[in-house]
Parts: sequence; C-alpha cells; structure tokens
Amino acid sequence: MSTKSHSFFLKHPKSDKETLILFTCYFKYEEKKFVYSTGEKIIPVNWDFENKQPIKSGKYKSNSANSIQIQLDRYSKIFKEVEERSKVFNEDFTSKLLKEEFEKEFKKTPSGQGLFFKAFDEFVDFKTKRLDWGKSTQKRYKNIKNILQKFEKSKKYKLTFNSINSKFDSEFTDYCVKELKHAHNTFARNIGLFKTFMYWAVSNKYTYKKDFTELRINERVATKQIALKKEDLEVLLNHKFETEKHEKVRDVFVFACLTGMRFGELKFITKENIINNSLHLKEEKSKNKPVRTIPLNEIALYLLRKYDYKLPIIANQKQNKYIKEVFNDCGYTQMTEKITTIGKEDIRTNIPFCDRVSTHTARRTFITLMKKEKYSDKLIASISGHKDMKTLNKYYQVDDDDKKTAVDEVFKMDFKLLKKA
Repeated sequence: MSTKSHSFFLKHPKSDKETLILFTCYFKYEEKKFVYSTGEKIIPVNWDFENKQPIKSGKYKSNSANSIQIQLDRYSKIFKEVEERSKVFNEDFTSKLLKEEFEKEFKKTPSGQGLFFKAFDEFVDFKTKRLDWGKSTQKRYKNIKNILQKFEKSKKYKLTFNSINSKFDSEFTDYCVKELKHAHNTFARNIGLFKTFMYWAVSNKYTYKKDFTELRINERVATKQIALKKEDLEVLLNHKFETEKHEKVRDVFVFACLTGMRFGELKFITKENIINNSLHLKEEKSKNKPVRTIPLNEIALYLLRKYDYKLPIIANQKQNKYIKEVFNDCGYTQMTEKITTIGKEDIRTNIPFCDRVSTHTARRTFITLMKKEKYSDKLIASISGHKDMKTLNKYYQVDDDDKKTAVDEVFKMDFKLLKKA
C-alpha cells in the first residue's frame, strides 16, 4: 500500500485565532506528503494535539466540537473507502485519486469520467498548450480516446491504469483487428501513441505500474503505394479539364509533386518567402527546425504566378476526393492490386488506379522520382524536410520497370559463345 495512515493538524497551531484544520497523509511511492484543507476552523486552544481532534469536554471544549468532528470523520471515511476500493480494483492509491474524491465529495465537482480518461484529457491539454503537437497529432489522440472508450464498452473491459497489462494487450489487439479492421500499420502507430500517454502518466504519478511497456509495437509493414512517373505528370499538365475546380486541384497536386511539400505546408507559401527562385519555408511542425529551402523549377514558378503566389488550397478531405476525379478524368481507371495487412493476413483487393491517389501521393512521387535519378538521400531530405532517412525511404516506390532496368544493367554480359552452343 502506498500510504501509512492519515491525520489532522492545524495550519497555525500557535495562533490565538481560528485556524484551518488540515488533513494529511504520506504517499510512500510518490515520496510525497499529501495535505488537504478540510475547510473547518478551530482555535488552537480547543484542539487536542495528542489525539488530533477537537476537545470534546472540559474547560477547553469548543462549541463546534461535535460538528467539526462529524466533518473530520467524513474525511477519514472517504480515505478508507478509496484505499479499500483501490485494493479491490487493483488500482494504485495515489494522491491524485484521493484529491479527486475529496473534491467530488466536499466541493461538489462533477464526478464525470474516471481517473484514467481524466488523466488522458489532462495529457492532451498539456501537450496542446505547450504547442508540442500540430493539429494532425491532436486529431490522432482524439481518435485514440474514442477508440479506447468504444473498446471499454464493447469488451466490457474497465480501463484503469492497472488494467493496462497483458490481458489488455490481447483484448485490445483483438478488438482493433477483428472489430475495427485496423490495418497493421494503423494499429502499430496507435499503440505507439498510446504508450507515449502512459509514459506521461507515470512521470506525472498517476500510476507506478509499467506493465504497459510490454505492449507490442510490431514492425511497420512496407505497403505498396502509388507513385507517379514523369509521363503521368505530363498527362496531367496537358489535360484540358471541363471544370475550373478540377484544374485548380490538378495544379495544386502537381506543384506538390514538384516540391515534395506536405499538403498542409502549401498554405504557407507567399511571394515574400520566394527568393532566387527558391521557397524559404519555416516548418509548422517544429518551431526548432531551421528554414527549409525548396528549389522551384520553371513549372512550379509558372503555377505560382498563375495564382498570384497564393495556391487555391481547399480542405484536405475535399482535395483527396477531387484528385481522384482528376485522375479518373485523365483516364487512369486501370485496376491495381491493393494489399492491406490486418493482423497476420494480407488482404488483396483490386481497385481503380485513380481511387488510390491522394494528396500524399504527390510527396511520394517527388521522393521516388528523385531517387530514380540517383540523387542522395541527404539532398532529397534537405528539400522534403525528413530528418529520419528510414522514414524517407519508405516513400520510395520501386516499380517493375525499375527492377527490370536494374537487372538488365547489372547483368549486361557478352554471351555469344552460349548462343552458338
């Protein structure tokens, strides 16, 4: 157990005026003395310092002794109830948990959700206010909380810090894979983000158990994604669209292909941050990263001038929808195989090429085309903004033509004698 016992003491024991009565106990694993104001007041002369309670009889009895004692007994009762409940539910008895119960009982704060999700909200709020996250990360953690709440209800698995163990590992994996149909990489990413929260909970003394460190994060699976060839970009550039909407979507997409920029970065382009035909971009994702210099070729500069250096950016969801229509309009309707790994199983489906294109295809295309021309990872990363070369190489898509060319070039040999044999 993380505490010994509890007691009461006076805030100003030598005062000749009324002073607050404070509740106290010691949390061993936190190495912390917990002090909480009961709100009750008494004159020190009316206080039994040996027994830590109001004097109930005799010359120094307080007129409020009985009512004060009733209130102090309520604190003692709640302390014991929380301590016992923690034993029953195998939950850590922490100072935060005790304080929350006191607040709920004596200050009438709404009970709301349990400590686990309260801590989760505090974690999200802390990271958001410190500007540690971008909007995409905030959205991911909101999604994870939603998944956890649905898991709790579906599996009837009460989430507490102590219930994050090997059983949680198996139950949560089963839920995400079988019920939510999460792909391998999606599940691995979510577990990684969840463990980040759990490490924060430990450092903030919401729990001391570290069973969660055993949660498995399987190696990400390299999935086959779409990357365009230069010929595809030429088809897009020379296609005449019937609607202005599709033309604008095409232009934004092609610009991203030519620069390797993330879709979310395109809105930061201004005429002022283009110097000597290069875009000088200060990344939104990290305030500590240096300015990134992105060379702009003739086509990219033309597209910027076309829109007076303010690309027609729309919501990412709409851009993803319309870019599929753009490729469909350009005739990219051939069927392609999509392989999704769920658990240990590879799910193969045939879908039109146009339906596999998204805003992220542009960034992948830039990296793939640069790699094919044998430019170094360091050079490519300096433009794309990648710090991790392993992540950069996940974008590089090798197609069948690449493999055939490589084998033909490497094993190009004279075999005239073999032909004559």
